[in-house]
Amino acid sequence: MARLHGEPPRRSAALTTGDIKKLVAACSDDMAGLRDQALVLVCFAGALRRSELVGLDVEHVTWTPEGMRLLIIRSKTDKEGAGAEVGLPHGRFSQTCPVIALKTWLEQAEISSGPIFRKVDRWGSVHSGRLDPDAIRQILKKRAGQAQISGTIWEPITPHGMRAGFVTTAYKNGVPDEEIMGHTRHRSLATMRGYVRRTKLNTASPAGKLGL
Repeated sequence: MARLHGEPPRRSAALTTGDIKKLVAACSDDMAGLRDQALVLVCFAGALRRSELVGLDVEHVTWTPEGMRLLIIRSKTDKEGAGAEVGLPHGRFSQTCPVIALKTWLEQAEISSGPIFRKVDRWGSVHSGRLDPDAIRQILKKRAGQAQISGTIWEPITPHGMRAGFVTTAYKNGVPDEEIMGHTRHRSLATMRGYVRRTKLNTASPAGKLGL
């Protein structure tokens, strides 16, 4: 059955820093755009799962001179709810700084407590309830289309691609495994290195040493 009908596993396309910049640039300055800028930058810089992203409350953010700390109450690998903190420093550029983007969204949306990422209706009104995790997929799909970022049938554009992209980009920039795992909260080195192996297909393939 596997030989006759088997298909390669589908994996999210790893979104790089360049892709994230395009996504942010595709967002307008209205309320939905400000929310989506913050959403994309915090998700990517924090290497967050979409459930962790929508689970964030204002009370989970601690502002620091260096940037901010996010308290992740519960995640896929934290069934007991022990919690974990993720530190996000200020970005090099104001346009792509996750700290500035999040502060701007909270201030403009007048959110002082409760869920951070909320529905914005067609009239620009911000609702009180938190986004559903699937809303992150829909928002990313919309912004990717506007930014002309496309995946493939085997590597589609999904929210997990921001987390995968963080690992890929950090690895390419020489960040040690333990530092990446400390930030992404991967418990398995093998899982984390799965992204690294995919990166090596392009950057360290022996086919590039054939002199062609």
